[in-house]
Amino acid sequence: MPRSDFRTPRLFVKGDIEPGRKIGLSPAQANYLRNVLRLKDGGPVLVFNGRDGEWRASLRSGRKAASLEAEEQTRPQMAPNDLEYLFAPLKHARIDYMAQKAVEMGASRLCPVLTRHTQARRVNIERMRVNAIEAAEQCGILNVPEIAEPVSLDALVAGWTPTRLLVFCDEGAKTADPVAALSPARTGGLMGALPVSLLVGPEGGFAEEERKALCALPNVIRLALGPRVLRADTAAVAALALIQAVLGDWR
Repeated sequence: MPRSDFRTPRLFVKGDIEPGRKIGLSPAQANYLRNVLRLKDGGPVLVFNGRDGEWRASLRSGRKAASLEAEEQTRPQMAPNDLEYLFAPLKHARIDYMAQKAVEMGASRLCPVLTRHTQARRVNIERMRVNAIEAAEQCGILNVPEIAEPVSLDALVAGWTPTRLLVFCDEGAKTADPVAALSPARTGGLMGALPVSLLVGPEGGFAEEERKALCALPNVIRLALGPRVLRADTAAVAALALIQAVLGDWR
């Protein structure tokens, strides 16, 4: 797999990409390339859309608008990991951080989950999507994760897919060693090679009836993240790193 080029500007685009195709730019993208980066006509830009891999393109400046012309593919498209991140919503700045880091850590789907003790009940889905795209652009990621609409924990449990592994972080879990807790899943002792969903609750923790409902689901690991109590956004990074190291693509 060719290494990412972090010296060339990189943009996410919605349209298809193929040799010679003209790619329209939003006003914000055109302003960024021409006025912020001072990119001249013909200057190189990397583009990706989550379907066609990454392509080298060149800037084409017109009288009223700027566009890109695709030239050659620099990296082929890779299939995304099936790693779902489920989380209780946080306040704006912290949910921005969490969304960015979840994308960097390889999450393929982000879904807000409303629990009994969730404090922030409103979620700006479009803002999350913008943060996800920016993280993918900056880190050479080819796949932008799906951003799902918020769902209640009751609805999540009721509609759960039993062929997924659910890892839910709970400071009340008895197992103090998170690697040991995840190891049965790696060896096949728990469920074999199932896709993974990670659930991080609110800072107030899960209600007791929520814990019972989650533990009653098939293929569940209740995970404590060591001896320290972590903020929810820190727990997201720590838990995703553990999953990638023990079960995911860090191995």
